[in-house]
Parts: sequence; structure tokens; C-alpha cells
Amino acid sequence: TAKDEFYDFIRELNEELKKLEKNIATQAHLESLRVSLNNQINELSKEIIGAAIEVHKILGPGLLEAAYETCLERELTIRGLEVKRQVALPLIYKDIRCDIGYRVDLLVKDKVIIEIKSVEALNDVHIAQILTYLKLSQCKLGLLVNFNVRLLKDGLKRLVNNLS
Repeated sequence: TAKDEFYDFIRELNEELKKLEKNIATQAHLESLRVSLNNQINELSKEIIGAAIEVHKILGPGLLEAAYETCLERELTIRGLEVKRQVALPLIYKDIRCDIGYRVDLLVKDKVIIEIKSVEALNDVHIAQILTYLKLSQCKLGLLVNFNVRLLKDGLKRLVNNLS
């Protein structure tokens, strides 16, 4: 009957509405998680920059990259952060893993890449290097730190990979 068809139609609409409400709730939850992750990465970035400033304050400019890498790793560890040093970063080409020799100087909490330099000036090749590492690793944030400057803030570059 027409009445039964109408009730069936209303039931179907209610089921679709419930699905939409569930989908909206899921999207809101995902957005909340994304914002939380971005906030965590930003806080982690501040902690790393603070550690780099401390290392630069103690050592000053003019040393080899390896010296800054060792000391920054130590400073981050003192601050309770999980740090990996000289992490191999493979290139995946058509489902084939190619160990080319890419190495991340420091990887903090498997989230932030730190590329350390001790050069006269940062240039485009340094930026391209860390952007490549971000792309290959799927990490969201990279910090390029040139310790060969008078003020460390002049040697810092913060680079993001789809951090929205």
C-alpha cells in the first residue's frame, strides 16, 4: 500500500541520516586528531629549537657538523626526547627498495627530521635535501639548522610536508 511504501521510505531516510551523522562524527574526530598531531609537532619543534639554541650557546659557530650533531643528540636526550642518529632513508622506486645512501642526521620521536649544517650560508640545495628527506620519510616537519652563524635564529629553517 501507499502508506507502507511511505513508512519504508521514511525508515530508509532515517537510516541514511544515521549513516551521515556517523560520518560527520568520524570526520570531526579525524579533524580533532589532525589538529592534536599538528599541535604536538609544533611543541616538539619548539623543544628541538630550544635544545639547538642551548648547544649553539655553549659551542658557538665554527665547528664540524659532526660535533653539533653529537651535542644536539645529547641535549635532546637529556630533555627526554627519543632521538635516532644517522638514520638510513631508502628510496622506493616501483616497489623496489633502493638503499642509495641517504641519511637523516637526527630523527626525533619518528616525527621530526633535523638536518645539521655548519656552512657559510644555507642555500637551495640544503632546502631541497631536507624536502626530499621529508617526502621519502613521510615525516611532516623538518628543521634545517646551520650552526655556523652568530645568532642561531639566523641559521634555522622550518620546512613542512603537508602540515596543515
